[in-house]
Amino acid sequence: MTNPQDEAKALRTALARLNARAWGIAIGLLLGGGLFLATIILVAKGGPDVGKHLVLLRAYFPGYSVTILGSFIGFVYGFVLGYAIGRIIGMVYNKLVTPPTRNT
Repeated sequence: MTNPQDEAKALRTALARLNARAWGIAIGLLLGGGLFLATIILVAKGGPDVGKHLVLLRAYFPGYSVTILGSFIGFVYGFVLGYAIGRIIGMVYNKLVTPPTRNT
């Protein structure tokens, strides 16, 4: 038989946990969408030297460029990177918030 204190503690632990996959998808969509949108805005703006700072990302994201095709490539890279970051945030948070179990 469990007492109400144990049930309340279990409920708090369950509610405090994050869904790491959901965090990964959310952060991935934010980073990927942000890079996609920034690239599209710079392409639409045009000019002689389009995205001179954003084009430096090709050192980290092979195939990325400040073009329409590059915006889709950048979205994929941004999503993958954001998913990894969000997933790590969720896992670390869950490790910190979950109390250690005692075997008695």
